[in-house]
Amino acid sequence: MIQSTSRRKRYLQPSVFWSIRQGFPKWLSLLLTLIAILFPLGIWAILSYGGFVDHRFLPTPTAVFQAGVKMLFEEDLLVDILASSSRVLAGFLLAALVGIPIGIAMGTFYSMESLFGSFVGIVRYMPVAAFMPLIVLWAGLGESAKILIVFLGIVFYNAIMIADTVKFIPNEMLNVAYTLGANRLDLLFRVILPATLPGILDTLRVNVAGAWNFLVISELIAAQNGLGFKIIYSQRFLQTDKVLFCIVVIGLIGLFIDYLFKLIARITLPWVERSV
Repeated sequence: MIQSTSRRKRYLQPSVFWSIRQGFPKWLSLLLTLIAILFPLGIWAILSYGGFVDHRFLPTPTAVFQAGVKMLFEEDLLVDILASSSRVLAGFLLAALVGIPIGIAMGTFYSMESLFGSFVGIVRYMPVAAFMPLIVLWAGLGESAKILIVFLGIVFYNAIMIADTVKFIPNEMLNVAYTLGANRLDLLFRVILPATLPGILDTLRVNVAGAWNFLVISELIAAQNGLGFKIIYSQRFLQTDKVLFCIVVIGLIGLFIDYLFKLIARITLPWVERSV
C-alpha cells in the first residue's frame, strides 16, 4: 500500500526554460529576444535576396535601408515623424483624460456603470473609419479631425479596461478601509486609485499601440505630412521600400514608448511586484 502510494506521487521537475514566475536568466532572455528579431529578418532576407518574391512587392533589407536614408535626408521624413507623433500624443492624452475618470467611475459606482456601461459597450464596437465623413463635417479637414479619430479610436477601450481593473480590487480591502473609518472619498483616493494605478499604466501602454493604428486612418483626411500619409502616398506608386521603412519607424517608436511606460511604472510604482 505504501509502495503504490509512493509510485503515484510525482514531483515537479526543475526547469529553467519553462519556469513559472521563478526567475529567468538574463542571458537566455536576451538570446530569445535576439532569435525573435533575427528569425523574421532571416526569412525576409532569404525571400528577397534569393529572388523568390518580386522586388516590387518585397524589396531587400538593403533597399529598404537605402530608401530610408534617402527619405531622411531628401524628403523630410523627420517632419513626418514629428507630425504623426504630435497627433498621436494629442489624441492619446485626450483619450486618457476622458477615459481614466470614466473607467474609475464605472468600476467604482454601480450608478456610473449603469449610466456609461451600455453606451461605452456599444460604441466601442463601431468602426471609427465609418465615422470619417461625419468627423470631416464636425471638425473639418485640419488637425482637429485627425486628433479626434485617434481619440475616438482608444477612449472607450481605456474606459472599459480601467473599469475592469477597478472591479478586480478585492471587496475585503474595501471593507477593511470602511472598518478603519474611511469615507467614500478616502476609499476612492487612498485605496482604489493606488490599487488601480498599475492597471491604468498597463492599459495606456497597450492602447497607445491602437493610437498609432488609427493614425494611419486619420491621415487619410487631407494630410500633407505624417508617417501614415507617407505610407499611403508611397503605396500609390508601388514604392514598397518606403512603405516598409515607415512601418519599421512606427515599430521602433512603439518599442521606445513601451519601454518608457515600463520605466515610468518602475519609478512611480515601486510597491508593485515585478516578474523581472
